[in-house]
Amino acid sequence: MKLLLASQSPRRKELLSSLGFDFEVVKIDCEEILPEDIQIGEAAAYLSELKAEAFRELAGDEVLLTADTVVAIDNKILGKPKDEDEARNMLRLLSGKTHQVYTGITIKSVSKTWTETDVADVEFDEITDDEIEYYVQNYKPFDKAGSYGIQEWLGMAKISRMNGSFYTIMGLPTHLVYKILKEI
Repeated sequence: MKLLLASQSPRRKELLSSLGFDFEVVKIDCEEILPEDIQIGEAAAYLSELKAEAFRELAGDEVLLTADTVVAIDNKILGKPKDEDEARNMLRLLSGKTHQVYTGITIKSVSKTWTETDVADVEFDEITDDEIEYYVQNYKPFDKAGSYGIQEWLGMAKISRMNGSFYTIMGLPTHLVYKILKEI
């Protein structure tokens, strides 16, 4: 099996490597647009499948892994922030509240496609404007859904509780990936 990871995320690369898999990183050009009527719980899986479908035809021994993470609060999806102001606003919205992190994965071979989503609840303590400013300036969270990384300062200092997989929140539900890849 030749595993292909379609992600530029350093976190996903690190997690997949830590699971013990050898893989090649590939790039997929795909416009990530959600249908307006999509249910929040289906969004991450939809996007991971969209990426998998946009990839070239697989060779006989190739297996493709795509993933997408969606942060949601109060029935609203928070994507990756476009700039510092949007990052600050997202973090203010998450401050002192519980939100959901959905990570969808699609694993595709020549003969079969598996898609699964895992969800985790994350509770933040109150985050002051000074703390938000420190985080945005020092960690530049522009490649992260919801404007934060659980493994960074904000996650360490301000997440008071979570229910679900840490790795799902980080961007790759490793338990699901491992289970499916072992089946293959």
